[in-house]
Amino acid sequence: MQVIDAKDTIFGRAASQIAKKLINGEEIQIINAEQFVIVGNPEQIIQRYSTKRGLKHKGNPELSPKWPKVPHMLVKKMVSGMLPRKSSRGKEALGRLMVYTGNPKNMDGNLKLEKVSFDGLAKHITIADLCKRIGYTG
Repeated sequence: MQVIDAKDTIFGRAASQIAKKLINGEEIQIINAEQFVIVGNPEQIIQRYSTKRGLKHKGNPELSPKWPKVPHMLVKKMVSGMLPRKSSRGKEALGRLMVYTGNPKNMDGNLKLEKVSFDGLAKHITIADLCKRIGYTG
């Protein structure tokens, strides 16, 4: 089992490496998921996720895509988008992923990913800020 601390980590780059490790059979736990950073114009990012949350299936609204507001669930949903969800190995890989908001078990991040640290110079938004802007109150 490997633990990743998401503090000041660029989400897209980290998620692709996490998906590869999950496919290869490793168990991964992500702590401090709300501190992942998405680089880009914050207003455009908020607009994109607000639009995704508002999509409705016209024939049967129960078939609409579900986009969570809670940070750890949103991170898990976005990582699952990088896995082959229709195959059994993709479903098993997603089962090996645990995502936590904060650090509930006082774990240390022991896995270092390549080229994912954020220097703070570009426009960005954290997962916690994104979730608050799309309706999360916790």
